[in-house]
Amino acid sequence: MRAARNVAIVMLLALPVAFLPRGDNLAEALLTALTLGLLAGITWVLYTFSRENQLTLATLTDGRRAILYGAFGLIALLIAGSDKMTATGGGTLLWILLLAVAVAGIWRVWMEANSLS
Repeated sequence: MRAARNVAIVMLLALPVAFLPRGDNLAEALLTALTLGLLAGITWVLYTFSRENQLTLATLTDGRRAILYGAFGLIALLIAGSDKMTATGGGTLLWILLLAVAVAGIWRVWMEANSLS
Protein backbone atom coordinates (compact mmCIF):
# COMPACT_ATOMS: atom_id res chain seq x y z
CA MET A 1 0.00 0.00 0.00
CA ARG A 2 2.84 2.38 0.85
CA ALA A 3 4.57 1.73 -2.49
CA ALA A 4 1.36 2.50 -4.38
CA ARG A 5 1.01 5.77 -2.49
CA ASN A 6 4.61 6.73 -3.32
CA VAL A 7 4.09 5.92 -7.00
CA ALA A 8 0.93 8.05 -7.01
CA ILE A 9 2.83 10.99 -5.49
CA VAL A 10 5.56 10.74 -8.12
CA MET A 11 2.96 10.56 -10.89
CA LEU A 12 1.16 13.60 -9.48
CA LEU A 13 4.42 15.54 -9.43
CA ALA A 14 5.16 14.49 -13.01
CA LEU A 15 1.82 15.72 -14.39
CA PRO A 16 2.82 19.40 -14.75
CA VAL A 17 6.07 18.43 -16.45
CA ALA A 18 4.32 16.14 -18.90
CA PHE A 19 1.21 18.10 -19.80
CA LEU A 20 1.73 21.83 -19.13
CA PRO A 21 3.23 23.98 -21.86
CA ARG A 22 6.95 24.48 -21.24
CA GLY A 23 6.87 21.88 -18.48
CA ASP A 24 10.51 21.14 -19.21
CA ASN A 25 11.35 24.62 -17.88
CA LEU A 26 9.51 23.80 -14.66
CA ALA A 27 11.46 20.57 -14.32
CA GLU A 28 14.72 22.40 -14.95
CA ALA A 29 13.84 25.03 -12.33
CA LEU A 30 12.99 22.36 -9.76
CA LEU A 31 16.23 20.54 -10.46
CA THR A 32 18.18 23.79 -10.08
CA ALA A 33 16.42 24.53 -6.78
CA LEU A 34 17.22 21.05 -5.48
CA THR A 35 20.85 21.41 -6.55
CA LEU A 36 21.18 24.77 -4.82
CA GLY A 37 19.65 23.27 -1.68
CA LEU A 38 22.17 20.44 -1.79
CA LEU A 39 25.08 22.84 -2.23
CA ALA A 40 23.79 25.04 0.61
CA GLY A 41 23.59 21.96 2.83
CA ILE A 42 27.15 20.94 1.96
CA THR A 43 28.34 24.48 2.70
CA TRP A 44 26.59 24.49 6.06
CA VAL A 45 28.11 21.12 7.00
CA LEU A 46 31.62 22.35 6.09
CA TYR A 47 31.12 25.57 8.06
CA THR A 48 29.90 23.66 11.12
CA PHE A 49 32.74 21.17 10.78
CA SER A 50 35.35 23.94 10.61
CA ARG A 51 33.89 25.67 13.68
CA GLU A 52 33.96 22.43 15.68
CA ASN A 53 37.56 21.66 14.71
CA GLN A 54 39.20 25.08 14.94
CA LEU A 55 42.06 23.85 17.12
CA THR A 56 42.83 20.94 14.82
CA LEU A 57 42.84 23.22 11.78
CA ALA A 58 45.00 25.81 13.56
CA THR A 59 47.65 23.22 14.48
CA LEU A 60 48.09 22.00 10.89
CA THR A 61 51.24 23.05 9.09
CA ASP A 62 50.83 25.55 6.28
CA GLY A 63 51.44 22.84 3.68
CA ARG A 64 48.83 20.50 5.13
CA ARG A 65 46.33 23.33 5.42
CA ALA A 66 46.97 24.26 1.78
CA ILE A 67 46.36 20.65 0.72
CA LEU A 68 43.13 20.52 2.74
CA TYR A 69 41.70 23.80 1.47
CA GLY A 70 42.93 23.10 -2.07
CA ALA A 71 41.13 19.75 -2.03
CA PHE A 72 37.90 21.40 -0.92
CA GLY A 73 38.35 24.04 -3.61
CA LEU A 74 38.93 21.33 -6.21
CA ILE A 75 35.70 19.61 -5.18
CA ALA A 76 33.83 22.93 -5.52
CA LEU A 77 35.26 23.42 -9.01
CA LEU A 78 34.38 19.84 -9.96
CA ILE A 79 30.79 20.39 -8.87
CA ALA A 80 30.60 23.67 -10.81
CA GLY A 81 32.05 22.17 -13.98
CA SER A 82 30.47 18.74 -13.84
CA ASP A 83 28.12 19.36 -16.79
CA LYS A 84 30.96 20.26 -19.13
CA MET A 85 33.41 17.66 -17.85
CA THR A 86 31.01 14.73 -17.95
CA ALA A 87 29.92 15.48 -21.52
CA THR A 88 32.64 13.17 -22.87
CA GLY A 89 34.08 9.87 -21.73
CA GLY A 90 37.56 11.26 -21.18
CA GLY A 91 36.17 14.19 -19.23
CA THR A 92 34.18 11.83 -17.03
CA LEU A 93 37.28 9.77 -16.28
CA LEU A 94 39.25 12.94 -15.50
CA TRP A 95 36.41 14.17 -13.26
CA ILE A 96 36.42 10.90 -11.30
CA LEU A 97 40.23 10.94 -11.05
CA LEU A 98 40.30 14.53 -9.77
CA LEU A 99 37.54 13.77 -7.27
CA ALA A 100 39.52 10.77 -6.01
CA VAL A 101 42.65 12.94 -5.66
CA ALA A 102 40.72 15.55 -3.67
CA VAL A 103 39.14 12.97 -1.37
CA ALA A 104 42.52 11.27 -0.87
CA GLY A 105 44.09 14.62 0.04
CA ILE A 106 41.38 15.36 2.61
CA TRP A 107 41.66 11.85 4.04
CA ARG A 108 45.45 12.01 4.29
CA VAL A 109 45.47 15.37 6.07
CA TRP A 110 42.70 14.29 8.41
CA MET A 111 44.44 11.03 9.33
CA GLU A 112 47.75 12.81 9.98
CA ALA A 113 46.03 15.47 12.07
CA ASN A 114 44.38 12.85 14.27
CA SER A 115 47.37 10.53 14.69
CA LEU A 116 49.01 10.17 18.08
CA SER A 117 52.56 10.81 16.91
